[in-house]
Amino acid sequence: MHQTDICILGAGPGGAGTALRLSYLGIPCLLLDKAVFPRDKICGDAISGKVTTLLNRLDPEILQRFLGHHIQQDIWGIRFYAPNNKAVEVPFQFTGKREMPFAPGYVSKRMDFDHFLVEEVKRRENIRFWEGTACLGYKKTAQGFLLQTEAGPVEARLLIVADGAHSAFSRQYAGLAKDSGHHAGAVRAYYRNVQGFEGEGAIEMHFLKALCPGYFWMFPLPGGWANVGVGMRTDVVKKKKLNLAKVLEEIVAHHPSIGPRFEGAERVGDIRGYGLPLGSKVRPVSGDNYMLVGDAGHLIDPLTGEGIGNAMYSGFIAAEQAAQCLSQQNFSAAFLKAYDVRVQRVLGSEMQLSYRMQKAGAYPFLLNFLAFVISGNQKIIDYFSGMYTDLQLREQLINPWFWIKMLVGNKEKRTDNQP
Repeated sequence: MHQTDICILGAGPGGAGTALRLSYLGIPCLLLDKAVFPRDKICGDAISGKVTTLLNRLDPEILQRFLGHHIQQDIWGIRFYAPNNKAVEVPFQFTGKREMPFAPGYVSKRMDFDHFLVEEVKRRENIRFWEGTACLGYKKTAQGFLLQTEAGPVEARLLIVADGAHSAFSRQYAGLAKDSGHHAGAVRAYYRNVQGFEGEGAIEMHFLKALCPGYFWMFPLPGGWANVGVGMRTDVVKKKKLNLAKVLEEIVAHHPSIGPRFEGAERVGDIRGYGLPLGSKVRPVSGDNYMLVGDAGHLIDPLTGEGIGNAMYSGFIAAEQAAQCLSQQNFSAAFLKAYDVRVQRVLGSEMQLSYRMQKAGAYPFLLNFLAFVISGNQKIIDYFSGMYTDLQLREQLINPWFWIKMLVGNKEKRTDNQP
């Protein structure tokens, strides 16, 4: 029997991030994962500024080691394409590349990024990492949880569940059932030699008419590779009776503006699918002696599908809540409710706004209109650049009066410029 105060299930970004934060707080833990690293993980591979901010805050040397591995493509902005193929360039907000100590975002294969985090875990003496060890079952006890694992039984006072979108604990014990209106399906494939990734690194999101409110993406990777995929809300996929893998193949082969970029490109491996439990619905993420982190807590951004940043952020919050539990010797659901409150304060408002923006994206004519208004309007582009770090700006962007004022101003500007 192995006894521990804190056991973490899953060593992806959420679980590894939780373990690292606990370690730097001086709190030992046991971390389990059924996989042996490096292992592949189906994902869009985009790493937001949340991740680099958290790593740098935890230990600047960790971030420097990540940058030194050269497993990432620097990302300096997003290129949106409306259904009418109008492109809108939105740089991430920064004062200038030369003044930045590191890029605002990255794209890195999850096989590489997750392995990097696991190697950081292995550096820490107070993290016991059971790699290649599956949890076979769990039972609630008066003291916490009794886990049956491939390495033997484990008694834990606090269980932190970070084992991903298909977490059995999340579904069967915590009761977070799949809701197709708050869930997305996605497929992705790797390609080499995709054309058109020019200038400073940018991720591309194509809001094609047939996919709204979903989108087609192309994210550049190091070495001439690209992560290419399609994502759409699950209820819409069912309603339209779509096979997303076939949709992806059709776009790559025949779309008039996208297809030519794949002439001479090579797909590496199969098209693979995965599910995304979205954070557009508020759910409980804790209970007696447990907390849910990342995808297991349904904390994926409803608009972008980005989950790595939210997984690590919720993991850091969980670690800090665990420290409070140990300090007060209190692992009750009532005490752990503080974790839910903080997750909602830090991530919940952002995800609710993303959900509202996702719903607006169901209307191609609206997206075309927005692209028309935004194009050439530096003020609005600045707003979009700032919205990734400023929640109040994002709230303005979903206010109809904001767009009415911008449209009027845009018309006046165009009139003034006429001869």
